[in-house]
Amino acid sequence: MPRLSDKQYQRQSMLAMTAYVAVMLGVWPLVRTVTGLPLKVVLALAPVLPMLYVIGLMARLVRDSDELEQRTHLLSLGVATAVVGVLSLVGGFLAAGKVLPIEGDILIWVFPVLMFSYSIARGWVGRRYGMSLSCEDEKGMPIYQRCLWVALLLVVVAALRWSSLDDIRRGFLCGATGALVIAGMGLGVARRLARPDGEGRNS
Repeated sequence: MPRLSDKQYQRQSMLAMTAYVAVMLGVWPLVRTVTGLPLKVVLALAPVLPMLYVIGLMARLVRDSDELEQRTHLLSLGVATAVVGVLSLVGGFLAAGKVLPIEGDILIWVFPVLMFSYSIARGWVGRRYGMSLSCEDEKGMPIYQRCLWVALLLVVVAALRWSSLDDIRRGFLCGATGALVIAGMGLGVARRLARPDGEGRNS
């Protein structure tokens, strides 16, 4: 099996995330309308397939990386796991104490938050090791563009499902979208300022 480059990984993972959003909007809502248990299970688990594909892509990327890249991947995954673990612990205690009304379907957001945390952590870890993880010709789509792309997907979700969402989910979508836009713009400005003067003017 040929080595999976970062550029291929980013392109294929973005396609998988787009498929995930499409399934969530077009297929998954049908789970509430069907009555047969087998079909209900299939529809309920349909969004899992694109995520399993992304996990497989990540495993290939880490496996095919050199030792330094593997170290950055694994450190980033450790940081992302810690972030999601702390958020889950805080949310669980708030829900158990009846402070915050959290329903079971919030678990849908665990994997996307893990992936977002991993992307941010990998940029930070990579810089500490002197690696440039945002270079288009070597690594594909820069981090700031990924943030803006995910923000655009959330805008599409919000626009198509707004009337069926409660206030908590609307607030989460608005907050997450705003945070991604701010992060994307901030990373884009920082990246532009970090370029040599001539390169920044010509781009």
